[in-house]
Amino acid sequence: MLLPGLDASAANNHRFTAFGLSRLRRSKLFQRLPEERRFDIEVVSQVLPFRVNDFVLRELIDWDAPLDDPVFRLTFPHRDMLTPPAYEAMAALLRSGAGRREVEGLARSLRAGLNPHPAGQGTLNVPELNGVAVPGVQHKYANTVLFFPSAGQTCHAYCTFCFRWPQFVGAEDRFSAKDATGLAAYLKAHPEVTDLLVTGGDPMVMRTHRLASYLLPLLEDPGLAHIQTVRIGTKSLTYWPHRYLHDDDAGEVLALFRRIVAGGRHLSVMAHVNHWREMESPLFAEAVHRVRETGAVIRTQAPLLAHINDDPAVWATLWERQVALGMIPYYMFVERDTGADHYFQVPLERAWRVHADAVRRVGGLGRTARGPSMSCGPGKVEVQGVAEVLGERVFVLRFLQARRASWTGQPFFAAHDPRATWFDQLRPAFGRSRFFFSDEYDEMTRRAAPPPGAGG
Repeated sequence: MLLPGLDASAANNHRFTAFGLSRLRRSKLFQRLPEERRFDIEVVSQVLPFRVNDFVLRELIDWDAPLDDPVFRLTFPHRDMLTPPAYEAMAALLRSGAGRREVEGLARSLRAGLNPHPAGQGTLNVPELNGVAVPGVQHKYANTVLFFPSAGQTCHAYCTFCFRWPQFVGAEDRFSAKDATGLAAYLKAHPEVTDLLVTGGDPMVMRTHRLASYLLPLLEDPGLAHIQTVRIGTKSLTYWPHRYLHDDDAGEVLALFRRIVAGGRHLSVMAHVNHWREMESPLFAEAVHRVRETGAVIRTQAPLLAHINDDPAVWATLWERQVALGMIPYYMFVERDTGADHYFQVPLERAWRVHADAVRRVGGLGRTARGPSMSCGPGKVEVQGVAEVLGERVFVLRFLQARRASWTGQPFFAAHDPRATWFDQLRPAFGRSRFFFSDEYDEMTRRAAPPPGAGG
């Protein structure tokens, strides 16, 4: 449904067209890249997922200088996203003319070494009901349950840094659920859950009737009145704003949002925006306006990424423009320890300095983005700063969320390490051998581990 006030010609000129590697090879824009760069993309795309769309290609990337463009780096693989041995192994295989089966075999082997399920996603986060794992559901924090509808396990375009990359490479152990039956039963057994986060992939790739088929039975069930907040994680506002403007069911999806809000639930669109350059299209601002008109709130989040946004000026501009459009900056994350993390990671001390400097540059309404936050096994750990305590240089840390509610908000200290990029590289300060939560967390991990000989 084309919404009032929008140009029909724009809708006709912007039908969604996805570009995988085979279609990209035929693109005139792709042919503008140096041959060596095109080969790099071919190599890395055999291992890490690649997908882009016509809007991102033509509207968001500066093709006069693509190799320096942040959106290009967000969507197009770089050779350094693989380690040199991994790159050379795959490059040699492609140069030899190897068949698809051999290439995919090597790709699977290389992916296995990229920590595909970090932070206990495949063990600690998988809930059970009556002794059986609930499909397509993760439950890490007491109040919030994540749901992965099978129809939403792709995106309008893939981000090169994405920690959900195993969802897109045909992994047999990816998270997905064909319907919400198991989710509903689990939520009824857990009245402490107040927030449902629909994630992926990107749920907004679904047609409205599919999205509604997952959500409405839950929201109309009187036994689930304790679910007060619905969150939808999406990058569609920047990568495909037509979803709310020109798609033939754009009106229906906005009506669904209004229905959720009118039913008494808080609806939060969790928008992933990594650089202010993604927001430059006037279609973005219009899509934000349409979504906010429904009563939904838009909160924004992104990881800090080397080569893309590791600059306080970028973050300050990002937050200022978001606030001006009525969006709420929510999180600055630390890049997770999975996939091409070695390419994107920033030392924790620098991450803290980027966040602090960006905060100083904006007004109070732009200072709501918590972080830098590591979504690690025990919980979301925020780097609050670097300080000297009792003569020792330390990281000051605290849990923003935790597997055990009693840990949340608790400050603690780690020995300063200027090279550390992730929580697992930190050690307790003041000569202590354990963090305050370590014994409890180790016991959780032990209970969740499969017995010897049980396989994956």
